Order: sequence, then C-alpha cells, then structure tokens
Amino acid sequence: MSLFHCGTHPLRAAAHSLGDTPGAADSIANHAPTARGPKMFDAGTLRYLVLQLIADKPRHGYDIIKAIAQRAGGAYAPSPGAIYPLMHGLVGHGYVAVSLDGNKKLHSITPEGRAFLEANRAYVDAIAARVDAPAGANDDLRQLMHELKAVVLARGRTAEPDARRLDAVRAILRQARTDIEALA
Repeated sequence: MSLFHCGTHPLRAAAHSLGDTPGAADSIANHAPTARGPKMFDAGTLRYLVLQLIADKPRHGYDIIKAIAQRAGGAYAPSPGAIYPLMHGLVGHGYVAVSLDGNKKLHSITPEGRAFLEANRAYVDAIAARVDAPAGANDDLRQLMHELKAVVLARGRTAEPDARRLDAVRAILRQARTDIEALA
C-alpha cells in the first residue's frame, strides 16, 4: 500500500492510501486552504462522516445536512451540491442502499458500507471529533460572514419589502464595511 503525505496531519497522512476499496481511504490532494479560507473537510473526507450518520440511522439528504450542521454547532453546514452527489457516489460504491419514503429517498447503510467504516474506524472517529468540536467556531470569520449573510437575506426577503428596513440594512452594511476598512 502506497502512502503519501497530506499536509502535516499525521492521522490524515497515515489513514489515506491510493485506491478506493473497502478498507482503503480516499486520497486527499487538496489540503491547502483556499482564498475563501480553510475548509472544514478536504475532498473525500466528508464521505466518512456522511456514511457514519447513515450507519447511525437511515436518513434523507436534507437530514444529513441538518445533522452535520447541528453536530458542528452551526460552524459548518454542507451544501446540497456537496451532499447529494456524494450520496450518489456512496450508492454507486455499494456502501449505501436507497429506498423510497414517500417522495423522498431514504439512505441506509449496507454490509459493505459497515465494513468500510470499520476498516477506517480511527479516521472516521477523528473526523467526527473534528466536527463535534470545531476550533474557534464562535470567532471564525468565515462563519461570522455566513451568519451575517443569513441575517441580511432574512431581513431583506419578505413577502412585502419594507423600503425603510432595506435602507437601514444597507446603511448598516456600508458602515460596517467602512469600519473594517479603517482597521488597516
């Protein structure tokens, strides 16, 4: 088994090997932070957490997104564009089976999926610990920006737009931008 080094995290470097068979973790090539800031998960890592959540109990895609956000204390929530293709891949690998629950797809773990999780238990547990205790989640700039965006959009999107409220939100945002620029 050919091991390679991903960043400086010894568990990640030891746990990942080339190949994608049960018992062999996925390769993670993009460990460096992007211009948007560090990611909660590297490419491929999220699949372990999703598979563990499905192993805990059968779930719909939206339930998985909510469960991850709840475990991360609001510091991270994957997008549907990340979750649904990932779940499709888990089905394709035979790790997850799909059944219909009304008009929704219910995802359940297969014996192959359980074997994959158990073969990678140390890594799966390390990922879960990282999500359960995100470092500095309350002070993370990216998270604060997401929270600000959510509040601005919630106040701006109403059935009947209120011109005074929208003007007040714009003024607050302009002042915040000015104040932040002045910190230089």
